[in-house]
Amino acid sequence: MTTNEGSVDNSLLKRLVKDDEKKVVNCRSSTDNIEGHKLRHGTDSFPNINERPVDDISIEFFYKPHSITLLLISIGAVIYFAFTRDTNNVEDNIWTGILCIIFFFLIISILTFPNGPFTRPHPVVWRLVFGCSVLYLMGLLFLLFQDYNTVRKIFVWIDPSLESFHIDMDKEYGVNCSEITIEKIWNHLDVFALAHFLGWTFKAILIRHLGILWAISVMWEVTEIAFAHLLPNFIECWWDAFILDVVVCNGLGIWVGLKICSLLEMREYKWVSIFDIESTTGKLKRAMLQFTPGSWTAVRWLDPTCTYMRFVALCQLVIFWQVSELNTFFLKHVYEFPPSHPFVVTRLILVGVIVAPSVRQYYMYATDPTCSRVGTQCWVYGAIMVTEALLCIKHGAALFERTQALNILLWLLCQSLVSVLCVYGCVLWHRYFETEKKPTTKQSIIQLGSNQLDMTHSSGDMVYTTKSMDILEKKQS
Repeated sequence: MTTNEGSVDNSLLKRLVKDDEKKVVNCRSSTDNIEGHKLRHGTDSFPNINERPVDDISIEFFYKPHSITLLLISIGAVIYFAFTRDTNNVEDNIWTGILCIIFFFLIISILTFPNGPFTRPHPVVWRLVFGCSVLYLMGLLFLLFQDYNTVRKIFVWIDPSLESFHIDMDKEYGVNCSEITIEKIWNHLDVFALAHFLGWTFKAILIRHLGILWAISVMWEVTEIAFAHLLPNFIECWWDAFILDVVVCNGLGIWVGLKICSLLEMREYKWVSIFDIESTTGKLKRAMLQFTPGSWTAVRWLDPTCTYMRFVALCQLVIFWQVSELNTFFLKHVYEFPPSHPFVVTRLILVGVIVAPSVRQYYMYATDPTCSRVGTQCWVYGAIMVTEALLCIKHGAALFERTQALNILLWLLCQSLVSVLCVYGCVLWHRYFETEKKPTTKQSIIQLGSNQLDMTHSSGDMVYTTKSMDILEKKQS
């Protein structure tokens, strides 16, 4: 009996020791995970930003793959429109066939493409965004292998009103800058100023870093000066460029966007299933909140121990943002679109929703050492940005023949210099100002763990565990 009791006590003590070791390992693993270090060899956080799973599903119907139902509905719609519509108009037939191809491609996108880094309001939305971005890239690549007249005819075929519209190259911009009146300033605060403000609010919500945002804002005004000899609408009065644009529209938009981010960071996210809410008003409110973020993580582009690769990645982000903005104006100028044309507005909206997951994936790739690949949505947007630039250069050859090489070289030099100085200045700021007297996340967790250990020592279970470990050590010795 004594031997059996001793063996039972021995196995019990060993099990208790193993449990304690597991707790320590889990504590260390969670700490390392928060600090962004690799947990083990081969760990890769890429799947979490490329195919993020949905947590806490309350309405399972909306998250089940109804692939057979979707196939039957799609085939039924194709049969109906294929056999009931009039096919006498050749142009209408071509247009309908293109729309059918787009429709089926988006259906396939819903079924096969990755969710991306976001799951609100539903992963299907972001699969559709990814599908639209791939379609847009395919369209750009097709246009890249056509001549300018063919591309222009395609746009005129889609919208015949473009045939009569041409860019007025003789219109003067930025004249009489010394005559500053309230009426003149008020006339500049039009719908485009509002769009400017909203655009920078959106950019601030995406990037969430004051230094990088101000670097992009100031460098865009330098970009306008460098390319003003090619795009006349870039010519602005000094007070319009640096006061109305940089200080008022950009500055106010950045402040509002960062304020929204700080409010979302402080919010406590406790999501309740819609079935657990009794009132109708509560159910409607919960349904509307589905279109808000499921959680909000404070980004940290830089830290005091910033690596060279992260430094280069942030400099690239500032430059790539300028190129993407330039594409908007050059595409509009080369193919002669009015500023408020549906093509221009649709592209801006599409690029806006594509950039949201792209920036998140780029952030994870630049800051997370366990992420070894860039996300697919970010990759596609990079290809879109380069292809748009190639289109502008190829089909705007006559425009770029008037390029002043000195302006472009100075612009590239200024872009690189300001990007490096801005990022390096942010690193120094984080190193010497923001980290003083602020405990790190790891220190907080260790302190919390020690407090919990002290509290647990006062309980009977921990006393028993301590005594049992002492007995085990005596037996082993």
